[in-house]
Amino acid sequence: MLHLLYILAFTILAFLAVGNLIRNLMTLGIESQRSYGNRGRFVPNAGDSPVRSGGVRSVPHPELLDDQGNVVNEPFLVMRSITVEDARERLDAIYNASPSPADDSDASK
Repeated sequence: MLHLLYILAFTILAFLAVGNLIRNLMTLGIESQRSYGNRGRFVPNAGDSPVRSGGVRSVPHPELLDDQGNVVNEPFLVMRSITVEDARERLDAIYNASPSPADDSDASK
């Protein structure tokens, strides 16, 4: 009897999870099709503060601002390729530079 109760409970949970997944996918699809115009973009006004066009003050995330507080308009991720040997040498240097527990116990004696 307990097995049937577990099966029923997990079946209900599975249907709820799948329903929630479908609902979230539909919401995401609808919002990706929606056009916001200038409402969600930052428009500088006379005070050089980030303000939405609707007049509501909005503060962007600090990582999106430069040293002067202006919104950065350039790529944030810059990757450069290195060889496997170079990466291995750098990791070995970091590993060898880090203190090990054996070194700490020798220093306390």
